[in-house]
Amino acid sequence: MVAKVISYGATVTELLTRDRNGKLGDIVLGFEDLAGYMGPQPYLGAVVGRVANRIARGRFKLQGVVYELATNDGLSHLHGGLKGFDKVLWKGEPTQSASGSGVKLSYLSRDGEEGYPGNLSVAVTYRLTETNELTVEYIANSDKETPVNLTNHSYFNLCGAESGNVLQHELTLFADRFTPVDDQLIPTGEIKPVEDTPLDFRKTRAIGKRLSELSGGYDHNFVLNRTGKGLTSAACVYEPITGRCMEILTTEPGIQFYSGNFLNGSLKGKKGVSYAKHQGFCLETQHFPDSVNHPNFPNTILRPGETYTHSTIHRFSAR
Repeated sequence: MVAKVISYGATVTELLTRDRNGKLGDIVLGFEDLAGYMGPQPYLGAVVGRVANRIARGRFKLQGVVYELATNDGLSHLHGGLKGFDKVLWKGEPTQSASGSGVKLSYLSRDGEEGYPGNLSVAVTYRLTETNELTVEYIANSDKETPVNLTNHSYFNLCGAESGNVLQHELTLFADRFTPVDDQLIPTGEIKPVEDTPLDFRKTRAIGKRLSELSGGYDHNFVLNRTGKGLTSAACVYEPITGRCMEILTTEPGIQFYSGNFLNGSLKGKKGVSYAKHQGFCLETQHFPDSVNHPNFPNTILRPGETYTHSTIHRFSAR
């Protein structure tokens, strides 16, 4: 395997894995140069935060104070705002351990940045293991109470970044339930079973099989079947042409499955290919969207003296 990461946005720019014939191929969408990442683009490969996903009306209340954030996605706040963690320069340094080699990227988000309280110190470590895993480990501390929900926003195409849509990919999600949303893609606060819905991926099926039953495609948070703390299986994706398989394990309570609905051919990526609708998919391990406004959702508030941690493993193979 090969993984390439840049310090702008702590972004994964290339991820090369082998197919069933042993041939290396790049399986993440991206750009040929830095200018592509710095221009308008949908978070390709980046770490997003301080809060990933959506916050309704760009507003939350904490310790009696109402915080107003940028509404950069219709009426909602999305992926940290106008200049989230995907648009800042992180400090990178190599790291080596018994489990593999990688890079640690650090960033200090100052009190008030994008409207959030507290000085938040963040580090993300990408590591490749000898067993064909890409591990991503997040850690954060704050000097004030603040919401934190970090994830990586890579768009995957196991057939190759330039090879067309991902609708033939076969997906399994280890989730019996999901969080329904309104017309702004904001959770209603309910948690419902996936049974008898197009969101039921408990048994493996192609991404495109029931896509037409949804307006636009998948952009949903799934509640993982967690029985305790630590790593749990979240998803498995198999691509039948190349034989590539990606398993995802995480310490997070949820995973957002997004089928690249807003890709429209306007972005020219690697090898000059224009990224069309459904050309990549995202599986973002995270807490639930808008958790800060839903007391019944898992907590996203980080307090002084506490440490935010989040680990996700992408395990690759071919068959």
